[in-house]
Amino acid sequence: MVLRFGACFCIFYLFLIQVLHCQNMPFNSSNYPIYSKNDLGLTTVDQRFQIKVYAPTADSVRFNIYKNGQGGAPSLTEYGVKTEQGVWLCVLPEKWLKHYYTIQTLRSGIWSHEVCDPYAKIVGVNGDRAYLLTDIFKQKKVSTKPIKTRPYTDASIYELHLRDISVHPSSGVKNKGTFLGFSEIDSKSPQGLLTGLSHIKDMGFTHVHILPFFDFKSIDETKKPYNYNWGYDPKNYNALEGSFATDVYNPLTRILEFKKMVDAIHNQGIKVIMDVVYNHTGASQESNFHQIEPGYYHRIKPDGKWSDASACGNETASERPMMRKFMIESLLHWMKNFGIDGFRFDLMGIHDIGTMNEISMAIKKENPDALLYGEGWTAGDAMIPEPNRALKKYVSKLDQIAVFSDDYRDGIKGYVFDSKSLGFVQGNNSMMETIKFGFVGSMDHPQVDMSKCFYDKIPYANATGQVIQYADCHDNLCLWDKVLASTPHTNSKDRIAMHTMALGLVFTSQGIPFIAAGTEFLRDKKGVENSFESPDSVNSIDWNLKSKNIEVCNFTKKLMAIRKAHKLFRMNSKSEIQRQVSFEKSTDWVFVAELSRGKMKDSWKKAMVIANSSNEEKELNLPNPGWQLAISNQVIGSFVSNIKIPPHGFCILYKK
Repeated sequence: MVLRFGACFCIFYLFLIQVLHCQNMPFNSSNYPIYSKNDLGLTTVDQRFQIKVYAPTADSVRFNIYKNGQGGAPSLTEYGVKTEQGVWLCVLPEKWLKHYYTIQTLRSGIWSHEVCDPYAKIVGVNGDRAYLLTDIFKQKKVSTKPIKTRPYTDASIYELHLRDISVHPSSGVKNKGTFLGFSEIDSKSPQGLLTGLSHIKDMGFTHVHILPFFDFKSIDETKKPYNYNWGYDPKNYNALEGSFATDVYNPLTRILEFKKMVDAIHNQGIKVIMDVVYNHTGASQESNFHQIEPGYYHRIKPDGKWSDASACGNETASERPMMRKFMIESLLHWMKNFGIDGFRFDLMGIHDIGTMNEISMAIKKENPDALLYGEGWTAGDAMIPEPNRALKKYVSKLDQIAVFSDDYRDGIKGYVFDSKSLGFVQGNNSMMETIKFGFVGSMDHPQVDMSKCFYDKIPYANATGQVIQYADCHDNLCLWDKVLASTPHTNSKDRIAMHTMALGLVFTSQGIPFIAAGTEFLRDKKGVENSFESPDSVNSIDWNLKSKNIEVCNFTKKLMAIRKAHKLFRMNSKSEIQRQVSFEKSTDWVFVAELSRGKMKDSWKKAMVIANSSNEEKELNLPNPGWQLAISNQVIGSFVSNIKIPPHGFCILYKK
């Protein structure tokens, strides 16, 4: 009891010191040295291990060496030597190979908690200890076979959670819910249809966006069956999550199996987008960053309270040189050592524009084809000036980084935070101008009345490829659940028409199309809006739905093929879009976009995208004869000089 009270008192005392230190004292990062070399964390020098940790305000730093990844007493405690620019150094002989280590820092006579090295690339079970090995990253790199996708509007993105894609019994995958499971090809549903990776290849997607697979905090890797989590609670940014591996106790298993997965994806000609969450840490006070150098890596208010623009307890300080340096080196680690082809930044608006542009510069130098995009918003007020934030409205200040178009998303299906809210596809024709604005890639267009748009009243994009076009993602209600919730008295046929119209608007718009896994065959999540910790019964993809809704799946596949075949849907510039996209034929209820080839190379001279938002059949006069039907989500009436569009009907016409 005395020992427990003493430990609690020490923790409280340490916290009090930090609060008093911060109170009424604005943080000044210029008081901290900037370490210029790229060798923080574990490296091997002259056959000896070298561990470097940045802790400029520490009085001492010690390194605890363990035989195993958890449990047991330290085999050695080694004290670091303070060297240059706030860095402490520990050198260990080769005999400690394949042991584990933790770090502690001393301030005012109190040792911090033991934490994993923030720069650790290999960790033990639950990521509590870093692993003393470096050679695995000197081995053969993963392949880089995927085709080029520049301009970026050539990309089409499929978002998935590694567990969801294969864990359902209908997936036909052997190693369910794992890296290896997503490596399997030619897996099939009970009906004999392709599932998993082969399905994605068959559909024609160029990129898979995988929800977090870095080591996150919320899953206890020692307890099976694992609880479920999306993984937006980072613990070790540079190491892999063990719950996706077949052996959590062997620290190399997750690395080898992940490399095999990336190779398998690349061999299908598909690129890998990593979902990264640098905007906050999974723990605040207890995070490895804060235990090693309190207050530096996070934004803490003058009154000692943690700023929380992430709504997860804290926010990181990307504008500070050593946090910026960490982010850049971390991203390059994933690219160089694992072959990652691009990144999606969670709550990117928390980061400063300067950091995001430096990230882009470093990544494009490594791989000019890398695709970068993020959420151009925050979940709360961030502690940096608003004009410095990497927000959607400032996308034109970002260097080759796209933002999600929540305008188009909510214009299509209704306000995302109200399940009953109606979008254009459910019959809300007040969203017409928002649909036009989204269709032209959130750019200025003479036939879009911005005053009538749902969110933004000023165009924010200035070039093609600056927006991600989508109707749903892992967050909030998936598209089918949203349609179900908002149309309680509508029949199944019309609901499916609404769903396919949404997909049609996404894949014909100017921008980068993106859908959540399973949307192409009416995946649902039982109406759960935020399924971040819901069980497999809610989150897993039931591949039986592919057979049940094969017409929707085939419609989506054909949409993608049309987009890929015709530059009309992937124009090169704002000026082309302004000249060659017209909405003149649109009416109160019927969205009509006419696209002209101009000087582009395309087998189609013109295309016309038509979507009827109403509950009634609408007739549209066609300009000039010779139009042909490319695709429709319902039976379209025969036409010569006019066309009859059924309720919630969508079609693409073309002229050669």
